[in-house]
Order: sequence, then C-alpha cells, then structure tokens
Amino acid sequence: MKSIIGRKMGMTEVFAADGTMYPVTVIEVLPNAVVAKKTKEKNGYEALQVGYEDKAERHANKCEMGIFKKAKVSPKQHLYELKGDEIYATNVGENLTCGIFKTGDVIDVIGTTKGHGYTGAIKKYGLTIGPKGHGSGYHRQIGSLANNGRTNNRVIPGKTMSGHWGPEQSTILNLTIVESNLEKGYILVKGGIPGPKKSIVMLRTAVLTQFKKPVLKDIVDLPKKEAAEKASAEAAKKAAEEKAAEEAAKLEQERIAAEAAKAEAEKKAAEEAAKVAATAGAPKAEVKKGE
Repeated sequence: MKSIIGRKMGMTEVFAADGTMYPVTVIEVLPNAVVAKKTKEKNGYEALQVGYEDKAERHANKCEMGIFKKAKVSPKQHLYELKGDEIYATNVGENLTCGIFKTGDVIDVIGTTKGHGYTGAIKKYGLTIGPKGHGSGYHRQIGSLANNGRTNNRVIPGKTMSGHWGPEQSTILNLTIVESNLEKGYILVKGGIPGPKKSIVMLRTAVLTQFKKPVLKDIVDLPKKEAAEKASAEAAKKAAEEKAAEEAAKLEQERIAAEAAKAEAEKKAAEEAAKVAATAGAPKAEVKKGE
C-alpha cells in the first residue's frame, strides 16, 4: 500500500485518440518531504510524517524549525502522516513524488467536503415540507418535538434538527488514475473528489480488492501534438525552401553554362569568318570584342 499528499486544483476533460472523453480532477502533487518516521518500538505504529509545500522560515516557530533542521529539509506548510508498506522504506530527508502511482492504478481519495454552513432540516435531512398555502403556519419547520410521553422534559438524542451542516472527512473509493505526470507534478483522476479547489487531499492505494483492471485508452497530449505538428510543418517548409534553392542554383548554373557555350560558339564563328576572309585576300575584318 502507498499514499501521498496533493492539492485539488479543479476539474477538466481529456480526450483519447479515438475521441473518448474522460472527465478528470487535476491534483497537483508536489514532492512530499519525509520529516520523520514513526516506529512500532517508539510510537506503537509505523508511518511516515511528511511535509507539503514550502514556507518561509519566519513563519515557523522554534519547535518546527528544530524538526525541519533535524530532517535537513526546508520548512513545510502542512504536516501529515502517511501509512503504507511500499513507501515506509523511504528515509528521512527524501521525497515522495507522484511517480509512485502509474496510469491505470485504482486509488482512494480522502478529502474534506465543502460544507453548507447553518442549514435547515428540510435541506439537511430531506424532510417533507408542510402545506404551501398562505394560511398555513408551517412550511419548513423541524416538526414536533414531542416524545409520546416518554421523558418529555428533554429532546431525545438523534432528533433531526437544523444546525451546522459542516465540512466532514469523506473518502471516495475506487477512482482510476488517467495520467500521472512526474515531470510536471500532477495526477489526473477520473471523476470528482471531495473538497473545494485548492484543498489538500490524500491519495492512497485502494483498500478494496480489484477483480477487474480498468481499461483506459491513450490520452492525447494536445500541446505535445501541436508542437509535433508545428515542428513537422516547419521541417517540411524548410525542406521545400532548400529544394527551391537547389533548383534555383541548378537553373543558374545551366544559364551560366549556356552563356559560356554561346560565347564559345560566337568566338569560333568569328575565327572561321576571319580565316575565310584571309583566304579570299579580302581585307581582314575588325572583330569587335564580345561578338
């Protein structure tokens, strides 16, 4: 089992080569620095204490700075404990990265829900509303508090009443990783996960046994594809320009050769004419240069 800390950045969609669309949640996974190791001998259990996101030293107190200096890591904003036999071999001072998860892995995501604040019983528990007529004095109240004669001096615990419908820890099971990008430091998880944007979440190996491996198609990396297409177009344009330049140079060489051949022919013709004139006894014709 393995786990890691990340930050939910929002949702988007990615496409496979055949057009299949996957709705995904983008999770930013910065390196998790191992700050301490919990052992059975000292703590009674095994776990890794990791720090997530750097913070300035002036924002850390002396106790925190002592922990970070002992681990030889920079001060961290958040500290969490991660369990997992596959990651427990990581030493203090080393980092856990999103590379521990691969595309196609099935994971559980633990986060804190958004919360609804102070909420009425109708919305909070789905109770039935009262009559909607204007004369009715009962619309969205909590209902009777009577206890049928049993200790009517108090409200029996468990009564559904209005109150704070607050943020709670929630775990979504069996989510599939669509892409794990170690270079850019993010993980794409198919579907939604609990919590608002920029909230901290924990990713762990699925606790339920998986009898069927999820089938995912190769995702198209649009920036990479566009860059490849641009490079291919530029290469084709460059090759066409080089070919045109070669053809122009070849034509120029052919033109120069033709002019040289023409000049040679004219020279020979002039020499033949001079020889004929000399043989006939006629005065030698003056041959102008270039004729």
